[in-house]
Amino acid sequence: MTADDPMDAADGTATGREIGQQPALWRQIADEATARREELDAFLAPVLAAGDLRIVLTGAGTSAFAGRVLAPALGRATGRRVEAMATTDIVSNPKDVFAQDVPTLLVSLARSGDSPESGAAAALADQCLTTVHHLIVGCNESGALVTSRRTDPHAYVLLLPPESNDQGFAMTSSFTGMLLATWLALAPGNPLDIPDVAATAERILQEWPARITDLAGGGHTRVVHLGSGPLAALAQEASLKLLELTAGQVIAFHDSSLGFRHGPKSVLDDDTLVFVYLSADPYTRAYDEDIAVEISGLISADRVVVLSADRSPRLDPAQVWITGGPNDTDVGLALTFILVAQLYALQRSLLLGLTPDNPFPGGEVNRVVQGVVIHALS
Repeated sequence: MTADDPMDAADGTATGREIGQQPALWRQIADEATARREELDAFLAPVLAAGDLRIVLTGAGTSAFAGRVLAPALGRATGRRVEAMATTDIVSNPKDVFAQDVPTLLVSLARSGDSPESGAAAALADQCLTTVHHLIVGCNESGALVTSRRTDPHAYVLLLPPESNDQGFAMTSSFTGMLLATWLALAPGNPLDIPDVAATAERILQEWPARITDLAGGGHTRVVHLGSGPLAALAQEASLKLLELTAGQVIAFHDSSLGFRHGPKSVLDDDTLVFVYLSADPYTRAYDEDIAVEISGLISADRVVVLSADRSPRLDPAQVWITGGPNDTDVGLALTFILVAQLYALQRSLLLGLTPDNPFPGGEVNRVVQGVVIHALS
């Protein structure tokens, strides 16, 4: 068992390989961020000088969820106005999203860069706003979004290593790669301990496959992911990974730790598995622990898996999986938390007899979205 082969049962799938390559990819992204710091700062410095600057993180699907993880954390780290708006919302409602004509940095996250909404969202920002700059964080050097903005003086293309351009159906290393690259670009004063995070990820990949296989073998038909703040968005991404890789055969649900009680708790039944992601912030973490304790009392505690940077005296040690360190931030924890969710989704897919690299062989759902018509904005 190696970090490049996280699950014996993966049998050489691109998805398994792309999950396993993430620690090495993170180190490479961190090295490249250091190498391009001066060039990136030359672009960003005059943009960030605007006192009323609005930073909008955008993308579709998993790329949008990466923005939602980052936005609250970046706002806290930088003291700036940072929002996450999916390209799907921008394209359908540009006059609402860009109702305030203020200087804007549109940060576009895209694995392929070929989704129709990617280019349209950037073009609509140009159309609706007087002053807009673009930071393109992409994985595909030949994607339409990257190629269209390479020579734009108001844009900077932050291209990730080619390995980040996942060939599997579900976004795995592209998600964590874009999340990390965007954080390093916009929060250089708040660096992550990438060697430590990568080492933790490698430990998970090397030591936890049997544990995750046993969990997936439970065959739960409903799986809930819960978290707060940045980790509420991570729960959304974890839920999508399971839904995608099991071709919708497992009902995957997500919510915030506090929001779950307001009706969505109805999803719990005798066959539900729950993942709770504990925040690194002590105040926020208390609410995450509250819901984990409550659900453990409602269903069997062995069906509540809690991912955390350290132990919780309020929870059964057997249900707390340590996937970080006490000095981690929620962004750092997100990288290792999602690794567990990806591995669980991969194993569920394999146990269902599906092909993780293409769980929809009939083309019902596509790796790059199809069927979108972009209408002109008057």
